[in-house]
Amino acid sequence: MEAGLYKYLLVGLGGFVGATSRYGIDALIRRLAGSHFPFGTLVVNVTGSFLLGFLFAAAFDRLTHDHALTLLVASGFIGAYTTFSTFMLDSVRLADAGGLSLAALNLAASLGSGLVAVWLGMLVGRLFNTA
Repeated sequence: MEAGLYKYLLVGLGGFVGATSRYGIDALIRRLAGSHFPFGTLVVNVTGSFLLGFLFAAAFDRLTHDHALTLLVASGFIGAYTTFSTFMLDSVRLADAGGLSLAALNLAASLGSGLVAVWLGMLVGRLFNTA
């Protein structure tokens, strides 16, 4: 198979798994939380941030940006799993519905916990980085 096509297939495969995972997790959390607050998007973005931080510290820092594992997991899975645009839309919709404080909470919680999740992921990932 042509090398260029192989790379696109890796990203596409990872993206399929990431997007369907995001949908499933978001739907489950919305059903369990029973709230208008976008907990599903928050959970997906925080867990995706942790996973990317972990993988970067554990292995990706030694891999090129077009390495098969980087393409499959970072560009494909995590790229489709996390969702900045949905995060922004959720925040604007909260504000438009009169929930300016909820919109601010969503922004602060997502950004703050996302940063902490990446940092924790990197700390844990470094434990696995034995090379």
